[in-house]
Amino acid sequence: MRKLLKYLKNFKVQAVLAPLFKLLEACFELFVPMVVAAIVDNGIKGGVGTGYVVYACLILVALGVVGLISAVSAQYFAAKAAVGFSKELRHDLFKKMQSLSYSDIDGLGTGKMITRMTSDVNQVQNGVNMVLRLFMRSPFIVFGAMIMAFVINVTAGGVFAASIAVLCAVVFGIMLVSIPLYKKVQGNLDKVTVSTRETLTGARVIRAFCKEEDEITQYNAKNAELTKSQLFVGRISALMNPLTYAIVNATIILLLYFGAVKINAGNGELTQGQVLALYNYMSQILVELIKLANLIITVTKSFACAGRINEILEMQPSLKHTADENAVLTDSAEPFIKYENVCVNYGNATVDALENITFSVERGETVGIIGGTGAGKTTLVNLLPHFYDARSGAVYIGGKNVNTYNDEELRGICGIVPQRAVLFEGTIRENMQWGKNDASDEEISSAIATAQAADVIKSKEKGLDEIVEQGGKNFSGGQRQRLTIARALVRKPKILILDDSASALDYATDAALRQSLKKLDYSPTVFIISQRTSSIKHADKIIVLDGGKMVGFGTHDELLKTNEIYSEIHYSQFRKEGAQDG
Repeated sequence: MRKLLKYLKNFKVQAVLAPLFKLLEACFELFVPMVVAAIVDNGIKGGVGTGYVVYACLILVALGVVGLISAVSAQYFAAKAAVGFSKELRHDLFKKMQSLSYSDIDGLGTGKMITRMTSDVNQVQNGVNMVLRLFMRSPFIVFGAMIMAFVINVTAGGVFAASIAVLCAVVFGIMLVSIPLYKKVQGNLDKVTVSTRETLTGARVIRAFCKEEDEITQYNAKNAELTKSQLFVGRISALMNPLTYAIVNATIILLLYFGAVKINAGNGELTQGQVLALYNYMSQILVELIKLANLIITVTKSFACAGRINEILEMQPSLKHTADENAVLTDSAEPFIKYENVCVNYGNATVDALENITFSVERGETVGIIGGTGAGKTTLVNLLPHFYDARSGAVYIGGKNVNTYNDEELRGICGIVPQRAVLFEGTIRENMQWGKNDASDEEISSAIATAQAADVIKSKEKGLDEIVEQGGKNFSGGQRQRLTIARALVRKPKILILDDSASALDYATDAALRQSLKKLDYSPTVFIISQRTSSIKHADKIIVLDGGKMVGFGTHDELLKTNEIYSEIHYSQFRKEGAQDG
């Protein structure tokens, strides 16, 4: 938590004013029992008169009004500082997440990242708010009341001091036990979040395989584990209030007995008004300790959440960069792209996802990549924009290792269409401008035409201003794929990566797309991943992958003659097509 306090640097004034106003409110509150004691001892018992009582009551009203103004001011400044703190924290946390490599994100998991960005940040925000409001006020009231008790009577002050010591032992003891348990609760919350996200994302698959009951059972088990851990730590935290109530009320009984004895003694050591003041001070301590107990619980949760957030903020992106990170792509280097003995693995896996991959590609060529599921096709192309690092070997673009380029510059020359077509909430034009921020309507229309998506725009009443719902849910799978291809083409990339991005297109549209890509005047180097040989048969070079190894490299005709895996894939597909046509 201490490391996160830097996010309050832009809200120093509010962070100082909030507790100061709370201290001011506390000071006025500490005077109230003394004024009440004066009313009893002087105004009522002393017989000074009604005027004195009225005067003292007006003082009480004034103390209440000033205290209210101070409290509202403190609440305002505390809220402003806490919300500003969470805004700055979320900004940096999101920025850090965006800087992580694919490997880092895979290791963390989407569910954990969502929990840290939402639930954890909200909990830390609540902790900051509560600390600014109560962290100084509650101890000030507690120890201030004890000091006032000593002023009234030394023996009574000793009773206050003893009770406060016991109360502190109870409060901080429970806090120390609760902190690690709240970390476990947040970990269980991660599991529930991941399960919920997976279920919502895969709702259609779950229903298709009639797995609703299985998913409900698994979710209930994780939810029960979360509930169990929350109840366990909740029971421990719940001991705070009854224990503090018992200690404070026992102290009040002792004070009333002690006061009654002193008053009956008639030696003037204690008056009725002073006993009433001692009772009020102990009641103030009770109220403040209840607030402090709630504050401790909130702060305990905040510390646990802050630790989890800090884990991400302190993560170093695993992508490697060499000294020359400002390398500039040149047009003269040949070959344009070169893989040299590249091996890749995920995390600490013992088996490589790619093993000893070596090939080269000239500028403007089209490369097809084919292979079975899990063969490493996507991993192969993800090395080009430096989404992953090679475990050994190197990938060169323009004669330079991809590690020497600035990632932003490197990805700026790549147009990437991932396996899962993703459109963002907004308009079609706004989605197209992800490829190029200042793209004109002419540039967007040209890219859309190349991607064979012109009919999609014509079918929409508002054209480029048509609203895109979250995830592009108001478009079909084929429409989403064509629009994502158009988005990549808008930037006129030097390297175009189509990662199985035409799987939802019919053969005619797929063929028209490939023909239009060949006619592009800026001649990008195109990588096409596909399960259909018809999509890559006209490529200049075709890579055949099997189990992470490159088992074939050549043209369509060459591979049909020399590569058993490629020919098997090709002829199996054509037999199916022939059967359907028949």
